[in-house]
Amino acid sequence: MKVGVVGLGYVGAVTAACLARDGHAVLGIDVDPAKVELIRSGRAPIVEDSIQEITAAAVESGHLQVAQGVDERIADMDIIFVCVGTPSAANGAQNLDAVRRVSAEIGREFRSASGFPVIVFRSTIFPGTTQTIVQPIVEESSGKSAGVEFGLCFQPEFLREGTSVKDFDHPPFTIVGSSTEKETSIVRELFGNLPGEFLETDIRTAEMLKLACNAFHTLKISFANEIGRLGQSLGVDARDVMQLLAKDTKLNISKAYLRPGFAYGGSCLPKDLRTMTYLAKTNDVEVPVLQGLGPSNVLHIEHAARLIMDQPSRKVGFIGLSFKPGTDDLRESPLVTLAERLIGKGYELRIYDPGVSIARLLGANERFIRETIPHIESLLCTDIQDVFEHADTLVVGYHDAAVLESLSGSVTDAQTIVDLSGVPDPDSLTARYQGICW
Repeated sequence: MKVGVVGLGYVGAVTAACLARDGHAVLGIDVDPAKVELIRSGRAPIVEDSIQEITAAAVESGHLQVAQGVDERIADMDIIFVCVGTPSAANGAQNLDAVRRVSAEIGREFRSASGFPVIVFRSTIFPGTTQTIVQPIVEESSGKSAGVEFGLCFQPEFLREGTSVKDFDHPPFTIVGSSTEKETSIVRELFGNLPGEFLETDIRTAEMLKLACNAFHTLKISFANEIGRLGQSLGVDARDVMQLLAKDTKLNISKAYLRPGFAYGGSCLPKDLRTMTYLAKTNDVEVPVLQGLGPSNVLHIEHAARLIMDQPSRKVGFIGLSFKPGTDDLRESPLVTLAERLIGKGYELRIYDPGVSIARLLGANERFIRETIPHIESLLCTDIQDVFEHADTLVVGYHDAAVLESLSGSVTDAQTIVDLSGVPDPDSLTARYQGICW
C-alpha cells in the first residue's frame, strides 16, 4: 500500500520505518528539516532498539522516502497516519495547533485525490477531536465529504519507548475507531496480519481508550510506589508483595472490577483501605492515591443521588440493597448509604431485595441496619410489583433474569430507571433510562 506518515517523532518514525520494512511504499513527512535529513541519509531521528538498522534498510530499498511538509504526493496515498505532537498547555489542555495545521494541509492536497484516501490519527487526542475539529477542517479545505470521498479514523498506538519495534510487531491488540466498514477494511488490510485480536469501535471510544490506558498505567505505577513506601515504613519489601499480588490473575491482574458501575462497599474493602491509610498516617507516609479512593467513592454515591433527585417525583423504588448481589450483607453497602441520603431528603422509598430478610439478619449486620436505617423493615417489599406500583423513579442496584423480566413486563413509559448495575439492552425497556455513568 501507499502510506503517508505525517509527524516523524517517536510514534511516526517507528510507524514509518516498520511499514516500509514490511514492503509498503512509505512517505514520511515532517516540518523539521533535521529529522527529514536524518531519515533521508538512512538514520532514524530517535534512539530505539533496532530502529537504526530498520530505517537504513528501508531507505536503501527505496520503500521509505521523506518530505519536508505536506505536498501533492499525499493525495496519492491509500492511507495517511497523523502522528504529530499534542503537548500540554499550561492549564493541562492539549495544544492542537499541529493537528489543525496538518488537517488543513492534507485537506488542500485532497482536492486532487481521485481514490478514497483514509486519514488515521495516531496522535493522542481528547474524545471528539477527530469528528468535531479534524473532520470540519479537512472537509472545508478539500471540498469533500468524510465517509464518502475520504475516510477518517482514529487508531491508538501502544508503543513503549525502548521496546517500540517489538510493540509494533506484537501489539496486545489492534483497534480502530471508524464510522464505516470501508475505512476499517483499509486499516485491516495494513494491520490484520499482526498477532492479537483486531477490534473495531467508534471513533470517540478509540480516542478515550488511549487516554484511559495511559491513566491506568500511571495509576498502577503510583499504586505500586505507594505500597512500596508504606511497606518500607513497616519493614516489608513491597517488591515481594507486588510480585505475589500479580500472581492472582482472577481478580488482581484481570478484567475483574474494571467495569463502570456503582460504588464499592461491603465489610472488607472500605475497612482495609482505612487500615492502610491509617498505617500510612501513623508512619508519616504520604499516600495520595490510596487516600483519594474513599472520597472518590463518596462522590460516586453523591452522583447517583443527584441523578435520582433530578427526577420530578419523590416516590423512589430500589431494586437491591445489599452491597452486592447474592448476599444479605448490608454493612457499608453503598445502596444503604444512598437510601439513607434520600430518606433524609424526604423521599418515599420502597425496597426489594430477595437476599435481604430482616428475620435472617443476625449480629453485626442486624445492628448495622437498625442503626443506619431504623425503619428499614417498613420499606422492604417481598414482591417486586409493590415497588413498581409505588415508584416513579426505579433505582436498579442489581439485576438477574427475574428482575429483567419484571422490568420488561411491568415498567411503563411514565417511569424513569436509574441504572446502577448495567442492565443489558436498555433500549428494549419502555421506561425512560439513565445510566449511572454511561
